[in-house]
Amino acid sequence: MSDGAAPPSSMSELADYRHRMRHSAAHIMADIVRRLFPEAKLAIGPPTEDGFYYDFLVSRPFTPEDVAAIEAQMREVVAQGVAFQRQEVSRGEAKALFAQEPFKQEIIDGIPPGEAISIYRHGAFVDLCEGPHVTSTSEVKALKLLEVAGAYWRGDEHNPMLQRIYGTAFESQEALDEHLERLEEARRRDHRRLGRELDLFLFDPIAPASPFFLPKGAIVYNLLIQYVRGLYDRYGYQEVITPQIFSTELWKRSGHYEAYRENMYFTTVDDREYGVKPMNCPGHALMYASRLRSYRDLPVRYADFGRLHRYERSGVTHGLTRVRTFSQDDAHIFCRPDQIHQEVKSFAGMVEEAYRLFQFPKPRVALSLRPDPRVGTDAMWDRAEAALEEVLQALELTYERKPGEGAFYGPKVDFFIADALGREWQLGTVQLDFSLPERFDLEYIGDDGSPQRPVVIHRAMLGSLERFLGVLIEHYGGAFPVWLAPVQAVLIPIADRHGEYAQQVAQALKARGLRVQVDDRNERMNAKIRDAQLQKTPYMLVAGDREAAEGNAAVRLRSGENLGPRPVAEVIDLMLEAVAARR
Repeated sequence: MSDGAAPPSSMSELADYRHRMRHSAAHIMADIVRRLFPEAKLAIGPPTEDGFYYDFLVSRPFTPEDVAAIEAQMREVVAQGVAFQRQEVSRGEAKALFAQEPFKQEIIDGIPPGEAISIYRHGAFVDLCEGPHVTSTSEVKALKLLEVAGAYWRGDEHNPMLQRIYGTAFESQEALDEHLERLEEARRRDHRRLGRELDLFLFDPIAPASPFFLPKGAIVYNLLIQYVRGLYDRYGYQEVITPQIFSTELWKRSGHYEAYRENMYFTTVDDREYGVKPMNCPGHALMYASRLRSYRDLPVRYADFGRLHRYERSGVTHGLTRVRTFSQDDAHIFCRPDQIHQEVKSFAGMVEEAYRLFQFPKPRVALSLRPDPRVGTDAMWDRAEAALEEVLQALELTYERKPGEGAFYGPKVDFFIADALGREWQLGTVQLDFSLPERFDLEYIGDDGSPQRPVVIHRAMLGSLERFLGVLIEHYGGAFPVWLAPVQAVLIPIADRHGEYAQQVAQALKARGLRVQVDDRNERMNAKIRDAQLQKTPYMLVAGDREAAEGNAAVRLRSGENLGPRPVAEVIDLMLEAVAARR
């Protein structure tokens, strides 16, 4: 697409154009940074799903004034319509071109012998780059620099800390404005900000990337567990509790010590090495193996909310959505091969029921198939993949097949949901595992009296509860439905003399299991109502002389709607109905 040409006519063409345009915008930004900061060293500058960034090594952090100046000069380069030109060079030429650029030198050293090395120029600026790019800077129609952050070179905290400038670019100012509005809405819904403002959770350097749930946050967290436990009762799961720390003998047997140890925490007690559990499955395997099983005993469904610990690099942790300690609605189903279909179908029904409750749209479904290398025979994989596809087809679910992306032990189905802002999250997963039963020598006695090998189904519906809560906070914008709200109603006495009546009403609501607070601060009524709305409290119940005399409460909703005076018994019924309906 050249300057003045018609816009892309399809979504795939538009995505390709945006990719090339944003890549080009990153080069324009690097050009301007080098002009304004000649000592800056260039790292990398890729396009991303909705923008671009470039990493620089500079003597001081960029200021907002710096970013504004960079953006202004980028617009000048865009207006000039400078052509992008690709050129292939030899390794020696590349090394000479970037002799003063240590990060580019490292990239060049990592290019395999014989592979083409290309550079892109626009004007006097040249960068090591595979491309692709648009033909001219004028094709970067609308751009905006967004923020500056620190980023370690190659994501490794042992490497230099770089300055990363994020930006975005679109094919029109209208499209850019719409994107910026979505970003602003995302900032308003940011679970890290709302977590502080709503007193839900906090983080402290004393326990990096490990949340402290405050009383209100703990209420929501436990209500999620309570809801899942209700599903477990109906779907036939048994909840178990397993230890936090196991001898590394277990982790070696399960394969985690070899393949996952960099993400685990270890300690030594009595000269014996132990590992803190990052997953529940090995413990569940021990439980299954603790006694002889008949084919009639299967399936065995173990559910476990045990706390897990996984080491995540500090550069990738993010609020509740990427933490080092968490719990999952985790379960493992030990079943016969002929039971796979029914168990996966049952789990898919549970997923559909739960996501509908949380007001998520229909999930996108992906079926990940056999990778290479893998364990098991082709016949086993044929049967497992066919079982998953049969379930998806029986449920009339549209799904995407992903060859080569299954786990080494079996195929899996992942469920992706879009939140209120259209952002997609992978939550539910169901995975077939043929490796764990082999490693732990798990058996059941078949109907012919011979020992048989079960299949293990790993499944999670919400996934990490911490991550799910972060997603849910942003999905609802902090305004939880009544059944999940940590405080369901605030009693607001108009004056001090109404405080006793407000307490009486509060006690009546609490007696029916409702979560209530009384705001008896020395503040004006309107200020209390405003504060309750900011706290996303579903109901505000105002009590004055008339309400006290008539046994009423004036009901206001967090939306601003005023329902007027209602008898307290009617208010209780109204709230209980909303809780029961999980509205």
